[in-house]
Amino acid sequence: MIVALMIGRKGSTGFPNKNILKVFGKHLCEYPLIAAKKTKKIERIFISTDCPKIKKITKKYNPTFLHRPKNLNTKAALGENVFKDGYLKIKKILKEENKKCNLIVLLMANAGTINSRLLNKGINILEKSKSYDSAITTSVYNMWSPIRARTYKKGSLIPFVPFKYMGGTKINCDRDAQGNVHYADMSASIVRPKCLEDLEKGLLPQKWMGRKIAPIRNEAGFDLDFEWQVPQLKYWIKKYGSD
Repeated sequence: MIVALMIGRKGSTGFPNKNILKVFGKHLCEYPLIAAKKTKKIERIFISTDCPKIKKITKKYNPTFLHRPKNLNTKAALGENVFKDGYLKIKKILKEENKKCNLIVLLMANAGTINSRLLNKGINILEKSKSYDSAITTSVYNMWSPIRARTYKKGSLIPFVPFKYMGGTKINCDRDAQGNVHYADMSASIVRPKCLEDLEKGLLPQKWMGRKIAPIRNEAGFDLDFEWQVPQLKYWIKKYGSD
């Protein structure tokens, strides 16, 4: 059985109410659910939230709401722990129904750059190849290459990652000089249950993805955390289409 789990809490400080922001007549938290509903292989949707407004908005998508513990409702709570908590609750529910979860589609209420085409592609990858732990949406952001990252030291800018650790990478001012730089854009992660059951074995920084990770090629995907990102979200929806 393939299920989807969306997480989203109330109380964002960086961009208040971002999860329920209205974009083209829909709330942001609806876009992941619309994609999941249009993905035929997803049989059931679960939502882990402490937000009454998200519950009210998303009720029409017929999800199963999961209780989210208070310690996972804070700014300091890690997404990986929220995902694991939700999965364990789903596993218990399905066991009582004599069902088993084979794949779980992990979604975020603030990640609207997703559609059923991308979800279907990720599911197909994992169904065809048992060697992958997960399939995740990725976008190319060469302008944010680690080569360009800087940090402060004694009032001056220095490389965030010392160049000596960059190996034989060609370094110059051309943003494409290092080749394409792929980022997990957080639009969706499709994982096998073992990734969440054995969370500590996963690769940093998103340990829920396991160790062998397949890309689902997206374009300009991201999870929305700041108001200045809203135009990019609108651009994505217009160009690549939601469901």
